[in-house]
Amino acid sequence: MKLEPIIGLEIHVQLKTQSKMFCACDNRGEDKAANTTVCPICLGHPGTLPAPNSEAMAMGVRAALALNLRVNLHSKFDRKSYFYPDLPKGYQISQYDEPLAGAGGLDILVGERIVKINIERLHLEEDTAKLLHEHGRTLVDFNRAGTPLIEIVTNPEIDSPEQAKAFLQELRLIMRYLDVSEADMEKGHLRCDANISLRPAGESKLYSKTEIKNLNSFRAVEKALHYEIKRQTELWDKGQAPTNTATRGWDEKAGVTVEQREKEAVNDYRYFPEPDIPPIEFTAEQIKDWRNELPELPAARRQRLRSDYGIGWPEAKFLTEDKDLGDLVTRIVTALSNELDGDIKAAAKLAVNWIVHKLTAILIDQQLTVQNLGISLSQWVSFLLLVARRQVNSTNAQVLLRRMVETGRDPETIVESENLSQISSEGNDLGEMIAKIIAKYPVQVAQYKAGKEPVIKFLLGALMRETKGRYDPPAAEAALRDRLAG
Repeated sequence: MKLEPIIGLEIHVQLKTQSKMFCACDNRGEDKAANTTVCPICLGHPGTLPAPNSEAMAMGVRAALALNLRVNLHSKFDRKSYFYPDLPKGYQISQYDEPLAGAGGLDILVGERIVKINIERLHLEEDTAKLLHEHGRTLVDFNRAGTPLIEIVTNPEIDSPEQAKAFLQELRLIMRYLDVSEADMEKGHLRCDANISLRPAGESKLYSKTEIKNLNSFRAVEKALHYEIKRQTELWDKGQAPTNTATRGWDEKAGVTVEQREKEAVNDYRYFPEPDIPPIEFTAEQIKDWRNELPELPAARRQRLRSDYGIGWPEAKFLTEDKDLGDLVTRIVTALSNELDGDIKAAAKLAVNWIVHKLTAILIDQQLTVQNLGISLSQWVSFLLLVARRQVNSTNAQVLLRRMVETGRDPETIVESENLSQISSEGNDLGEMIAKIIAKYPVQVAQYKAGKEPVIKFLLGALMRETKGRYDPPAAEAALRDRLAG
């Protein structure tokens, strides 16, 4: 029997608001001493009243719009009751039947296919405290309790671990473009629970699912889902298909999921409207204003880079995934094209070649980022114009770029001080340099004169090294050929 996986994701995104979801406690910084950013409200003391964070609600709306969801003009908060040490009140303030946003979907690229992942809902809630398990005991840090979260729930229709991973990667990019979250899985800004079940291929029925909790990397999501497909397939083959909804954890070291408990049903949470918080009411005009404030999103950027700049898919993908680098290239191309008679594609080709293929290697080598580069937009344009006008050759341009990164000085100053400029016509000393190369490599000269054309590249390379790259290669080659033919 052929089986197919059915996957749904529940994703929690931690919002980077200044204060917590329902109180004024500081929500910035993760390195503060345990239990220092707390108050009676986020500790759940009797008699305290929560007050919703308007910044968090605005971020939630922007996220919903970016995911093509329907924002509800009316929504409300609910109490979700369960007992656990990380939940000081004994209930979580969340949203149940009237969430912030309803159904929509996001197109993602999986391999070379565009796949639409339908999203059931997006709602706001507060985070729980953080449990630290060490030396046979469990400690509770309540700094995280009350941190604003948005929970995004997909439909159970993702059909592979690769699709799940691609969706999460696109979601992370969108959250970063919106500047609502760092969305770093390893730091817990973005946490994923993956629900998976199998069914006979072609059936529409959903069978009992297994929830894999708190996956903290894209790799973990993909590996855990592959493991569950294998584990559940073996159960089906034995006639023991899962009949209960269960919760399992992912053991990264062992590469297996581990049973934790049977999953609660909705009625176990005893949802009821939060009596201390009035319903949330938006107007259509507010939603329109938030929509107009959305930045260029990843899919739109990839499309723009390919259509307007004429660059390939790998470069467009790279410049979308690294937003800061993509922003830099966009600014450079706009400014440079003005110097190249408005030729945006020529400007883009030049900028992408030097920024993507050359600068990134230097940044990695020197452990730098785009944000801490001390190079202005005008300096970038000047550098690329020197290259475009062949005032420095490729070899010396790479030296120049590295010096700019190291010193932050103007490219013209570096070219002059380090004698990196290229001479396009034959100078007084070029003839002497050619004579020196001919005398130094008599065997290769004889081979060239005997008809071995490729040898000219060897001789030209030697000449360029001798002249320290200061002559235009085509002009130098022409002069070399003339001398050898004489």
